[in-house]
Amino acid sequence: MATAKITVKKKDSGDDIAMPPPGQTRTALKRFRLQVDRQTKSAFDTAEEAEAAGQAIKKAYPIVQVSVYDAEKSTQKILE
Repeated sequence: MATAKITVKKKDSGDDIAMPPPGQTRTALKRFRLQVDRQTKSAFDTAEEAEAAGQAIKKAYPIVQVSVYDAEKSTQKILE
């Protein structure tokens, strides 16, 4: 039986930091999370910031469900 020669490339141990592809990063988990159609899109420190961003989305796209999730109290407020 013939043997095949396998070469293994070694990774460069430089200071390069590999960035994940766009859209593959997770949002920072803060207390108030803005959800569009039950998918978390962004996170905020205050409820007012999250609601303002949610109202802007709801005004532009009235058909989608926009809500603000409070991680500390485990409550969800659906924006109308």
